[in-house]
Amino acid sequence: MKKLLTALLISASATAMASDAEIKSKLQALGAKNIEVKDSPVKGLKTAVTDQGILYVSENGQYVLQGKMYELTNKGPVDVAGKFLADKVNALKNEMIVYPAKNEQYVVTVFMDITCHYCHLLHQQTKEYNDLGITIRYLAFPRAGMNDTARQMETIWTAKDPVFALNEAEKGNLPKELKAPNIVKRHYDLGVQLGVQGTPSIVTSTGEVIGGYLKPQDLLAALKESVQ
Repeated sequence: MKKLLTALLISASATAMASDAEIKSKLQALGAKNIEVKDSPVKGLKTAVTDQGILYVSENGQYVLQGKMYELTNKGPVDVAGKFLADKVNALKNEMIVYPAKNEQYVVTVFMDITCHYCHLLHQQTKEYNDLGITIRYLAFPRAGMNDTARQMETIWTAKDPVFALNEAEKGNLPKELKAPNIVKRHYDLGVQLGVQGTPSIVTSTGEVIGGYLKPQDLLAALKESVQ
């Protein structure tokens, strides 16, 4: 990551257009992986979705920028990377543990760790979130990496009844069986792409990370403000 943060000049022709493959090759040389190169809303820039987050690369492949880009709209600034990241989150919807609201108004995806106090607090209030029209979807994010917690969460997420398994874990009945963290590794890698650094991290349906633990009414207020 340090190489990506410090390397602002990439050797390439200052005038020729670089192909997507060339851009990908240059970013790989800097240590980035799982790279997808897409158009951006700004002329002259390409969007590169990598394992280390979103980058913006000049079309000639000479410059790379790291950071958020916002579109200024009448409703306020909108993170242009949100749609790319929301699509990536939704691609894992079949691997999520979901607590649906009957009268769904909002859907949030929560990166959580079964050893996290505030994740536990959030989970205890699932019914309150649901009653406010907020569907909670969980992805696993082991804060300490692919250790025993990751293997325990793999057991939970691959259980015959993942909801029951997670509920039991949150009561302190952790699984004794440990599985290789394959699904959990995908969730973790996506969290890194989104910039998740702690748990719980709440992601809106538009791909915006709106922070850590929020009380049900506070989350509702944040969603009303952020999800247009």
